[in-house]
Amino acid sequence: MSEHPPPPPPPDAHGYGRPADATPGRGMAIAALVLGALALLLCWTIIGGILLGLIAVVLGIVAVVRARSGRAAGTGLAVTGIVLGTIGLIIAGVLVAVGISFLNSESGQNLQDCLEQAGDDQTAIDQCQQEFNEDLQDRFG
Repeated sequence: MSEHPPPPPPPDAHGYGRPADATPGRGMAIAALVLGALALLLCWTIIGGILLGLIAVVLGIVAVVRARSGRAAGTGLAVTGIVLGTIGLIIAGVLVAVGISFLNSESGQNLQDCLEQAGDDQTAIDQCQQEFNEDLQDRFG
């Protein structure tokens, strides 16, 4: 009488030993949410607002596509990441545009010229800043 080893268990419906009722991963959606939140918090920086916002939007879109096809979970997290990343992108873009337009304005050019002439002289730098503040008050105050 020979003993035979018991047959291996049949593979599950998903293969690779994963339980049939396991929820697909939502790591990409979580990453989009975290990066979107960081983009919003750091929108006053180029790296924070623009770079992190852009990555959050891309990851969020990929996560939504994967969730809708049933390959992943976390649609709500991904959409929230897309929204936060987009808001961070918009705020950062507006701040960059305002900064560029300000530096190209007459007041900005005058400040840059004054600071270049001041060099390392702190008294002259302080005078440039005071003149700039007075110019802004005359224009907007």
